[in-house]
Amino acid sequence: MATIPSTMQAIAVVNAGKDSTLRVEQRPVPQPSAEQLLVKVAAAGINRADLMQRRGLYPPPAGDSDILGLEVAGIVVAAGPQHKSWLGKAVFGLVPGGGYAEYALLNAGHAMAVPAGYSMAEAAACAEVFLTAYQLLFSIGALQSGQKVLIHAGASGVGTAAIQLAKAAGAVIAVTASSDDKLAACKALGAEVLLNYTTAAFEQELAAQWPDGVNLILDPVAGEYISREIPLLAMDGKIVLYAMMGGREIPQLDLSMLFKRRGQLICSTLRNRSNKYKTALTQAFCNAFGQALAHRQIAPVLQQQFKLHQAEQAHQLMASNQTVGKLVLTL
Repeated sequence: MATIPSTMQAIAVVNAGKDSTLRVEQRPVPQPSAEQLLVKVAAAGINRADLMQRRGLYPPPAGDSDILGLEVAGIVVAAGPQHKSWLGKAVFGLVPGGGYAEYALLNAGHAMAVPAGYSMAEAAACAEVFLTAYQLLFSIGALQSGQKVLIHAGASGVGTAAIQLAKAAGAVIAVTASSDDKLAACKALGAEVLLNYTTAAFEQELAAQWPDGVNLILDPVAGEYISREIPLLAMDGKIVLYAMMGGREIPQLDLSMLFKRRGQLICSTLRNRSNKYKTALTQAFCNAFGQALAHRQIAPVLQQQFKLHQAEQAHQLMASNQTVGKLVLTL
């Protein structure tokens, strides 16, 4: 095993806020606890949460790294005493922070072996989106075969993962996106109802096509979308919010519409969940879809790779809303 240096390159946020910048800094290499693996990072996934964190809107949980990055892939170079079997193996998984660096700490219970034939960039594009989508669809949404699901931002990383998981589970899928090209990508993954929200009101189109209602809505927008979604729900339908890109306030919310449908409005996050929860979620996903991932029956949609020092450029592309699937940093 190669010698582990005392310092590493990492991406630091300068002047967190709307005018923040990123720069490469030298940081101490973190030391793994008894339940952690030290991963020499080969690739790190980029997520909208990273953009929020650099603006000061999504701080890391207390005690976790302030370095950006919530998912990595790489080689295990050190491990706690009960987890030495991971040494030298290629892994990917969720981290609570610290991904944009040469070394990162990964809880052993969150580690997944990189499937044969996957590049490190592909592996780094998997954990956050597939585990988030699995949580939203099944752990929270309890989606069943034959049910109808509306996935907003269908061409996003989570959206592309959710389409594939919902399709594999036998659900009927509608998506919203901002362009016909994005909708075409969603269709190729298994979406059946394609709604361009820039040219028509998605709720009117969907109500016409699905008059019996929607069983589950995955919504990263929130804001005024919620009042538009409630009338779409089937009886006992659920709206699961996992971001607030459209704002944190709900204008003109009429709760009677939700009561009539016995509807549920659920807010969910993943980053601040306990290690025990994330371990159970990782295991449940692997049990349900690990073989499908290994055989590429489901797979990450990887749009572009950037070098570590190009993190700013990658963030600008993500913020432009011109992406389909995932962006990844490679080291």
